Amino acid sequence: MTADTPLGGRLDDDDYPAYTMGRAAEMLGTTPGFLRAIGEARLITPLRSEGGHRRYSRYQLRIAARARELVDKGTPVEAACRIIILEDQLEEAQRINAEYRRSTDKGTQNPG
Repeated sequence: MTADTPLGGRLDDDDYPAYTMGRAAEMLGTTPGFLRAIGEARLITPLRSEGGHRRYSRYQLRIAARARELVDKGTPVEAACRIIILEDQLEEAQRINAEYRRSTDKGTQNPG
């Protein structure tokens, strides 16, 4: 197999659903039930294999790990999921604001 094969690119893809529920739970040190709970709270939506089994990406596992940290500190699962969603929305709004400020600053530096 070479790096030019389709699988070669997937190994480095953070969004590729490479992990089964069991493997994901093992990597996170949690249970499949926890992964189902954060899926039901719509924090992450695992892809499904042809057989209907949940598959998780590395990106989703990082989000699940953050949820687990909050839950381990005593935050209810639903609240942990909401916190993470709000943190993500805030980060996106800050990114958009920064882009807007940069474009506005460029316009005022070159007024004509």
